[in-house]
Order: sequence, then structure tokens, then C-alpha cells
Amino acid sequence: MALNPRMLDWHARTVWLVGASTGIGRATASALHARGATVVVSARSVAALNAFVEAHPGSIALPLDVTDAAALQAAAQTLTAKGRLDCVLYCAGHYRAMNATRIDLPDMLRHNQINYLGALYLLDAVVPRLLAQSPDARTGQRGHISLMGSVAGYRGLPQSLAYGPTKAALINLTETLYLDLHATGLGVSLINPGFVDTPLTAQNEFAMPALISPDQAAQEILQGWAQGEFEIHFPKRFTRWMKTLQLLPYNAFFAATRRLKQA
Repeated sequence: MALNPRMLDWHARTVWLVGASTGIGRATASALHARGATVVVSARSVAALNAFVEAHPGSIALPLDVTDAAALQAAAQTLTAKGRLDCVLYCAGHYRAMNATRIDLPDMLRHNQINYLGALYLLDAVVPRLLAQSPDARTGQRGHISLMGSVAGYRGLPQSLAYGPTKAALINLTETLYLDLHATGLGVSLINPGFVDTPLTAQNEFAMPALISPDQAAQEILQGWAQGEFEIHFPKRFTRWMKTLQLLPYNAFFAATRRLKQA
């Protein structure tokens, strides 16, 4: 059963991707452009955004830092003043493996600023503006918001002291957004990837099961939107296993994760 209106036709739609200079964000922007969307890409790297626009004619670069709430407000105002904003994807992220025996508080706060607070700044900027839009004739919705979580947010995991809690917060946040906004005509979806070959995961020194490419991740996201899913998780051969961890009592869960840590 679809929990959101199905998004199948991207022609002449405007999609704003925040955190699109590399990895999943960039690949999703490219896939949307190929399907006829007007793509707006945001990130700190002006050079990366300009390179994307050069390779994808008609797309728009909108550089900003997600930790700057005023910059997100200004960008949202600029975009909605130009016309309809159909979909917003927050995929900015920061990741470093961290163990509680070696706490790096500044870096923990950096995770929180980018992964979670940046999403809040974006929501504060776009939700009122999306609610003010008229329903789209093709889908009946005023717009759509997607937040990038991670299966690392399902439960506590080794080496995920800084990253995992921010993704758990995003999962909870997105669930609440859906409950609050669904009746208003705003679609809300949550994206929970497993391991994707990006600059963030490249630093991992452990084997990453079921590793997929950013282009594969992008196709999974577009398929999830097309099916009207709330949670878009992939690759299923890995994420379904991760979901079983959510069901385990603590004694079984801790035993399983200890074995995972030793593997």
C-alpha cells in the first residue's frame, strides 16, 4: 500500500537537492535530470556544483552551507519566488567512525550540525512555503520532502558513536513529519541506505557487505518515490537483515553485534 502519492512523471518538475556535490545526492540529481526534472543542486563546493551544471544543462547551482540557517532561508525564498518547488531532498552528511573509548566531541558536534540540525534548518525554510503551494494537478500533493537517514540509525552499532545517533534522530523526525503533514497534502519519505560507495564510506577500514554504487542508490530512490513508499531502504539483501536487528531483545542484539564487531 502506497503511503505517498506516486511520483512517476518528473518532466517540468523542480527538485532541490541539498548535499548534491558527490555521492548519492549527485547521482540522484543526475538521474532526475535525465527524467526531465529541473534540478537545483546545493552544497558548499562551488566547483563541484558548477561541474554538475556544466554536465547537466538546465540545472541550477545554489551554493550554501547547511549549518547556516539564514542561507537556507534565503535559498528557499529565491527558489519559491521563481515558481513551484515539487520535491526537496536533504542528503547532506558527515561521517567518521568513532568509538566511545576515543571520543572526539568537536567532531560529534559536527555530525549533529550537518546531519541533523541542517535538516531542521531546511525544514524551517521549506515547510511553510510548500504548505502555501496549491496542490499539483498530477499528484494532488503540494510538494514532497525526503530526508536521508541510514540503516545505522536503526540501532546502536560499533564505531557509530557520532554518526548513528544523528541518523536515528532523522528517522524519528521523518516519521513525525509524515504524521503531521500527510493530511496537508505534503508527501514525506525517509531514505535509509546500506553501504554505498561514496567519499564518506571510502574511509571505512572494514568490509562493507552488499556495497552498491551511487547510481544504483539513485535508481532505488526513484523507484521508491514511484511506488509511493514512506521508507526507501536498500539494498534489500542487506537492509532486511539489518531490520531483523530492530526486533531482537537486547541480550540477542548485543551478542549479534559483538560477533559483527569481531568479524
